[in-house]
Amino acid sequence: MTREQKAVAIEELKAKLAESNIFYITDISGLNAEVTSNFRKACNKAGIKLEVVKNTLLAKAMESSDRGYEELPSILKGNSAIMFADVANAPAKVIKEFRKKAEKPAIKGAYIMEEVYVGENLLETLVAIKSKEEVIGEIIGLLQSPAQRVISALKNQFKDEE
Repeated sequence: MTREQKAVAIEELKAKLAESNIFYITDISGLNAEVTSNFRKACNKAGIKLEVVKNTLLAKAMESSDRGYEELPSILKGNSAIMFADVANAPAKVIKEFRKKAEKPAIKGAYIMEEVYVGENLLETLVAIKSKEEVIGEIIGLLQSPAQRVISALKNQFKDEE
């Protein structure tokens, strides 16, 4: 890869990182072509874009970014793939489900809404992150609950008076 090609690749990665508030860095080393293909299909089905990246290019893209990726560049060792998603816990759920059949992919780290997560031990934590829709649903449920209780109490009050 020429110097110019590397510069272009770094700028492309930097743009992708800037566009995404959610991405995971995974280790997919040791996966054969068939397993990798199945993992890609699972990602696509979940609306996740999986891309194999060169560690040095990704590290340079992160370091030249305005965002604070903290220690994420330091975890870029071995084979790395980046998973871009719109839902914070979607990549973690895909990985957890996929690992029922295979040892990898392993999570190296994640960047979710300006928060950095590093380490394979955080898989369950990342799976438990609620999506925006789930949080909104819970808030709506909480807001409706008092109103429903008032309506129910009023209905019971009118029944008692009859």
